[in-house]
Amino acid sequence: MNAPADALQTALAAEHAAVFVYGALGGQTSQSDDPTLYAEITDAYVTHRGRRDRLIALIESAGREPVAAEPGYALPPDLSTPIAVSDRALELERACAATYAFLVASTSDDDRKWAIDVLLDTALRELRFGGEPERLPGL
Repeated sequence: MNAPADALQTALAAEHAAVFVYGALGGQTSQSDDPTLYAEITDAYVTHRGRRDRLIALIESAGREPVAAEPGYALPPDLSTPIAVSDRALELERACAATYAFLVASTSDDDRKWAIDVLLDTALRELRFGGEPERLPGL
């Protein structure tokens, strides 16, 4: 595979993990107890699912087989508090930021523009889960 295709596959693998983990985090949040956290987790799940689907389409349009999702992904043993859920979401967004920084560096043209937009969105999402602003998110 070439560098852009490898980077797309790496991003897809990260999105598979994000969709799985956000699904689990959604099961640990309550719309009535913490509507803001619930809305952020739900929005993140929908966003990452859309990114996953776009990456699959990009990889398939290049004539390649998209990397499959793992059967499961590691979760912390205790997600019973909003802080634990937010902390895991922040870790996930940081990992995605690193993946999209790699994608930005590995692509060009429309793929790079999309990767930059996603990297910026991921950096903003980090802030919503308690992260600190960074000059170069994902690096």
